[in-house]
Amino acid sequence: MLELAQIVRLHGAAYRARFADRLLPSHLRAMHDIQACRTAHFGGHLSRCDECAKTVFTYHSCGNRHCPKCHGEQTSRWLEQQRARLLPGRYYLLTFTLPSELRALARSHQKQLYGLLMNSAAAALQKLALDPRYLGARLGALAVLHTWTRALLYHPHVHLLVTAGGLSADGQHWIEPKNPHYLVPVRALSVLFRAKLCAALNHAGLLAHAPQTLWKKDWVVHCQSAGSGHRVLEYLGRYVFRIAISNSRLESLVDGQVRFRYRDHHTQRMRHISLPALEFIGRFLQHVLPRGLSKVRYYGIFSSSAHPQLEHARAMLMRAAPSSPPARSDTPLAPPADAPQHPAPQIACPHCHSGQLIIIERLPRARNHDPP
Repeated sequence: MLELAQIVRLHGAAYRARFADRLLPSHLRAMHDIQACRTAHFGGHLSRCDECAKTVFTYHSCGNRHCPKCHGEQTSRWLEQQRARLLPGRYYLLTFTLPSELRALARSHQKQLYGLLMNSAAAALQKLALDPRYLGARLGALAVLHTWTRALLYHPHVHLLVTAGGLSADGQHWIEPKNPHYLVPVRALSVLFRAKLCAALNHAGLLAHAPQTLWKKDWVVHCQSAGSGHRVLEYLGRYVFRIAISNSRLESLVDGQVRFRYRDHHTQRMRHISLPALEFIGRFLQHVLPRGLSKVRYYGIFSSSAHPQLEHARAMLMRAAPSSPPARSDTPLAPPADAPQHPAPQIACPHCHSGQLIIIERLPRARNHDPP
């Protein structure tokens, strides 16, 4: 099966040579790690089965958050933690899209713009929700940044999974939306979102780079019911630890052309696209995030500072719906005092399938800095 690592190994040097003056440190690091993932560059370990005594050698993963071969277990753990955080009740999924006129600015100021996008969306929603005409309460919101389309085009937007209700100002009541058919008016929300981001850009000294016509056009904000929120969590989980394209979508690399498939959002039909390898790498790298940027953020009663309010709201909602199964706490149980900090995962033997692999020797990382 064709892998992203193979494409980077074959054409990465040519890409770096052509675009050396534009490559960000995060792009260089991602290319380096992806092509070296699960090779001798990152070392490995030798294991022996405790049943059949056969040995198995395994190379280590790179751990880069943009690598398609890493983070499967992290996705599962994240989803489990978020399911435990969810309050019983209804949810809405809101999507705030960065206007196309600001995409060039976002590319050149990724760390600032992505943060401003997420914070402005959450601030606009919270301000409207605090209005007693619509809710008059403090919501809980989980925000996930997403920058790509299925064809790898640049399309920054943020998804917010939001409680259909909130905690009153005194913290003593759970308040449902005044209108059972919607959370807040989307048109008013888009206007407020535009104003919030405009003010944030001005404060950051970036407003002069935005065209003035941008502040007179309608901005795109979409809101839909999300039921209990669990299915939307599965959807959002694809973007937290997964990258713009998985290896399973890559079809061929022939004569310098990368062919991959994607499902058309409108027709739901599978489409195929071929791109020159350097253009393909460029499309992929525009979705590599700056080091230290968090693509998942929590707002309102979901924020870390509001944990007591979140648990108080959970208790109120559980009392109001005694037939519902008890929700799990999002506070992990403390391990025993003598437990190891990072216990080794139990891996089944690929030969006998009944024994467990025990590490008997470790191969250190390669001392040179060049991946294979």
